[in-house]
Amino acid sequence: RNVPKGVRGGKMVCISSILRCFPIRISKRIEDCFLSENINLNLLEEIRIRANRPIILKIGQEERKIEYIVKQEEILETLQHICDNSIYSYQSQICNGYITMQGGHRVGITGNVVMKDEKVANMNYVSSLNFRIAKQVIGCSAKLIPYVIKEDENSIYNTLIVSPPGVGKTTILRDLVRRISTGIEKIEFKGINVGIADERGEIAAMYKGVPQNDVGIRTDVLDNIPKAIGMTMLIRSMSPKVIVADEIGKEEEISAINYAVCSGIKGIFTAHGASLEEISINPNLKTLLNLHIFERIVFLNDKIRKAEIDKVYTLDRKNLEYMIME
Repeated sequence: RNVPKGVRGGKMVCISSILRCFPIRISKRIEDCFLSENINLNLLEEIRIRANRPIILKIGQEERKIEYIVKQEEILETLQHICDNSIYSYQSQICNGYITMQGGHRVGITGNVVMKDEKVANMNYVSSLNFRIAKQVIGCSAKLIPYVIKEDENSIYNTLIVSPPGVGKTTILRDLVRRISTGIEKIEFKGINVGIADERGEIAAMYKGVPQNDVGIRTDVLDNIPKAIGMTMLIRSMSPKVIVADEIGKEEEISAINYAVCSGIKGIFTAHGASLEEISINPNLKTLLNLHIFERIVFLNDKIRKAEIDKVYTLDRKNLEYMIME
């Protein structure tokens, strides 16, 4: 299929692998929308198709509705293309509710769920697919580096990055990992070994064993594994200097983090929330705060752009209190 030219943003080729997953009728409608409305594909975040519903594009904070009613069989055809015509080989990912594509794009899946022994065994009659466009923002962690890096020891401070959903925690975490792993020549920081317990594949976006996102040259990844188990396995097998996990909060994850810190390993983690008071509502996160595991707590907002630093707290070890850094 010919890729249309003249799309503002120059990113059409980057999503061509996604468009090829759709039946020609759907991809043509989407391409026509890109061209007719002169859409900046740098802002494209999601393409949603639902059975017996129109196509919805999420572009930044806006939506575009394409007046084409998607048929149930077109949903199945799209899923078959995503799975290289072998849905069975992607069964475990489908049971997790998403598939990671080459390029790091993720496809969320809903449908009729089949449960067995309190676990998802299958998903029949798939009713909707949400293509989330992968966007690695290289350099977005630059303002965070001075707060996180411990230059005199060529190490880092144990750090928790906090924000409400959709503000950019994972984006800034990914870039921070890349820089810590590869090294930062400007400040003479030598790269160190990093282990990522990537339960939902959102940090490295592994595809057939290869990270689709740049997470650095000294980074080892375990994906599609519960964070607590992944962190423990990485510590025992890969000797990381830094352990990383996204969206922590479960009791077993807090135990694994405490185990890592007691083993002399540093950590960078993210959590949902908007304030110290709010994250303290989670009893497991409150435990970590009370143990004073974190030396830095970074809050993000998206008032101007995603992943902007709002405030940073540092641990005052003398008084065992978190103080706002100037």
